[in-house]
Amino acid sequence: MLSFNGYHIEPIQLQDAWSLCNFITANEDRLKRYFPKTLEQNLTPDLSKFFVEKKVKQFSLKEEFLFTIKEKASKKLVGLIYIKELDWNKKQGEFAYCIGYPFEEQGIMTKAISYLSDFAFSDLDIKTLQIIVHKDNIASVKVAKNCNFTWIKTLKNEYTPPGEASLNMELYELYKEIET
Repeated sequence: MLSFNGYHIEPIQLQDAWSLCNFITANEDRLKRYFPKTLEQNLTPDLSKFFVEKKVKQFSLKEEFLFTIKEKASKKLVGLIYIKELDWNKKQGEFAYCIGYPFEEQGIMTKAISYLSDFAFSDLDIKTLQIIVHKDNIASVKVAKNCNFTWIKTLKNEYTPPGEASLNMELYELYKEIET
């Protein structure tokens, strides 16, 4: 679908189940705080198969969009990007994303979010994209800022990680430019 710097972004596909399971288990420590549901649904190849089937269906129904980021050469899955919390009346959606340990701090996610923002605005007719992030997740805050998202406000007690107290989260938004 979209390609850049030796990587490509494409919608989740049925054949991604095995590589998704490998990606999730390899990054379990990283995912357990902010992606606990994705983690628990991908701990075995069978669970990943069901998860991917559900996500492919949601994609086709435009309920939620899950994209993979893969290395072109090896086809290795290196990251995931959701466009979720879709409100078609408001034409609004929210990004959630994660990248594997070996691929962090290389600008891959920034590039991918930038490309998918353009895709959401042009192909999905989304008008507002959101990123909701904890202030201590510096890498994710950098992605939001580097992709020209604007800090809007602090959302009090917005998210409760498993086994922790609720956290305040920061809301960033990006708006489709209106052509005049």
